[in-house]
Amino acid sequence: MATILVVEDNPMNMELTVDLLESYGYEVMQAEDGSQALDVVEKNTFDLILLDMQLPKMDGLEVLEKFKEIENSKDTPVVALTAHAMRGDDKKFINAGCAGYISKPIDIHEFQQTISSYVDN
Repeated sequence: MATILVVEDNPMNMELTVDLLESYGYEVMQAEDGSQALDVVEKNTFDLILLDMQLPKMDGLEVLEKFKEIENSKDTPVVALTAHAMRGDDKKFINAGCAGYISKPIDIHEFQQTISSYVDN
């Protein structure tokens, strides 16, 4: 069973994302901000990290950069999970090191396929 970390500061978005992932059979851990995510990653390994790009204190790109410095997460695919739906945002996040991009609100059918493409090899 794949283990996924969800980094999301909005409680409703967190609940939806976690509920969906668990219904697909994944083990899910949660972090509500960048520093909490970094602490969790220091102590655990994940098959995938879903990272909100608009986090308080430390934005998603800063967190992504720090993930790449931590042994447990440097090779873990990180998918941007964000309401930033402007043209070119997906390329910006991928160029920064994200493996992919999921825009919010989440399309439930597309979400399952996207997650599966990263963890069900």
